[in-house]
Amino acid sequence: MSFVQIQCTRCKTVFRDRAGRLQDGYSRQCPSCEVVLFFAEDSPNPQVKQAMKRARQARKERRETEMARVSAPQVRGNFSRTQTGRIQHSSEDEED
Repeated sequence: MSFVQIQCTRCKTVFRDRAGRLQDGYSRQCPSCEVVLFFAEDSPNPQVKQAMKRARQARKERRETEMARVSAPQVRGNFSRTQTGRIQHSSEDEED
């Protein structure tokens, strides 16, 4: 889960919110001064624009890592070295 830092337009306090929430039409109350911030792509406020840009980038990075994880070949079994060694050792005993 990725978070984005937001600077309040009124009191300049920096707080954070989830990148998934920060989309066009989202509103959030500042935890310090309790002013309501409205997040829109076409906002004239530079702090809101910057937060929206960082949220878009964080969502994109998360999608890319999820796609890479899904498309990567999965390894069968979850054996440690000791388990693998025991399995190989027991098969050698059977051959003797």
